[in-house]
Amino acid sequence: MQFLWKYVDDLVGKGLPAYEIGRLLFYASASMVPLALPLAVLLSSIMTIGSLGEQYELTSLKSSGISLLRIIAPLMIVSVFISIAAFLFANYVLPVANLKFGSLLYDIRQQRPAVNIRQGIFYNDIDGYSIRVGNKDADNQTIHNILIYDHSSGRGNDYVITAKDGKMFMTDDKLFLVLQLFNGKQFQEMSPPSGKKSKDYEQLRIGFKEWKKVFDLSEFSLNRTDENLFKDNYQMQNLGQLRKSMDTLQLELDRTFKEAAAFSATYFSFKRTDFDTIKMTTDTMRIAAVPDSFSIYNRALASARNIKGYLAISAKNVKYKSEVLRKFEIEWHRKFSLSFACFILFLIGAPLGAIIKKGGFGLPFVVSVFFFVIFYMLSIMGEKMAKEGVLTPFEGMWFSTLILMPVSVFLVYKASVDSVLFNVDAYYGIIKQKLLQLPFLRKYQSKNN
Repeated sequence: MQFLWKYVDDLVGKGLPAYEIGRLLFYASASMVPLALPLAVLLSSIMTIGSLGEQYELTSLKSSGISLLRIIAPLMIVSVFISIAAFLFANYVLPVANLKFGSLLYDIRQQRPAVNIRQGIFYNDIDGYSIRVGNKDADNQTIHNILIYDHSSGRGNDYVITAKDGKMFMTDDKLFLVLQLFNGKQFQEMSPPSGKKSKDYEQLRIGFKEWKKVFDLSEFSLNRTDENLFKDNYQMQNLGQLRKSMDTLQLELDRTFKEAAAFSATYFSFKRTDFDTIKMTTDTMRIAAVPDSFSIYNRALASARNIKGYLAISAKNVKYKSEVLRKFEIEWHRKFSLSFACFILFLIGAPLGAIIKKGGFGLPFVVSVFFFVIFYMLSIMGEKMAKEGVLTPFEGMWFSTLILMPVSVFLVYKASVDSVLFNVDAYYGIIKQKLLQLPFLRKYQSKNN
């Protein structure tokens, strides 16, 4: 649904075949796996351990002296393998899927809309032609009052075709549009003889009973672009490619700083001006040599403007490359953080299932969605702060994991000691006991006794 809402404007009216839309959906679905997998691990762990608790199997195992960590140890191993599989998917499969999705979406956006000639409106999407159909019958083929302007010569409306009736259809291979016209006329302005300049043109007028006009629609077909042109995008690279791109960007930043320092050094030179008296025609006549202050001021102002302009351009270049470098670093950390999130969410889901002691899709589903929304919000918040430079890429991409890790440790501890953390009856009993300690309720209870 998110994909359809986001890209519906790029798909509607293009006449795309079903398999092309299916390919686009398939490639787009790959980007959902790194987010859907942690939620699946969280929900399945709550349901599995919750079912054991609901059937009192968890209680039986604990009464036999087996700790909760020992019970969930096999599931922990499974979650580790799932985390490794998530990392391999994010590193090797997801970049290829993003590359194919991006290139295919670009080609679809560049494709022209499908041919749709409506009655009473000039259709100008076929290069060199302007077509108007007065009326169309219900079969969408029979047309009336046809007017065609042919601009292919480049000399304006020098060729006009009119017809009272006709038929409009496409060839089987969808590469040509055929207009079969009946009872019409052709008007064509003839070029003047070569070497002669004249404002008067001869006009050729031809009447016909039947005429076929064929339009080439090859430009409306989906033309694929070379996928290698999109490989520089950070979402379409694996760890090795990201590392090379980051090293290249860092070298460019270092070179920009060095060039700015070298350029600025030429303007920061200081020279001592000698104000000693200069001996003139006689030893007794001396005059103070004062430098031309106006020319010094102009040179200083020009130098300041030059260095300001150069450093302003360098600062914009550094800002842009720093933002791009942060995006590459964020993507590099994302491949690890989302994979490790599967293990962290398992450590949250398993003790939650032991505490809730409910299986199925009821309460476990609600609890898992609640914790996943928290995880997703923290992930988005950390990524946004990392992109804006508030946090480093490491801090931003591991923000949600570092916050949820203490929560998982706390829940594992509570489940190990059979805590009643989510037991509503236990909280009701505590509240009831506290209320009975109030003076007026104790007095009321003693009267009833």
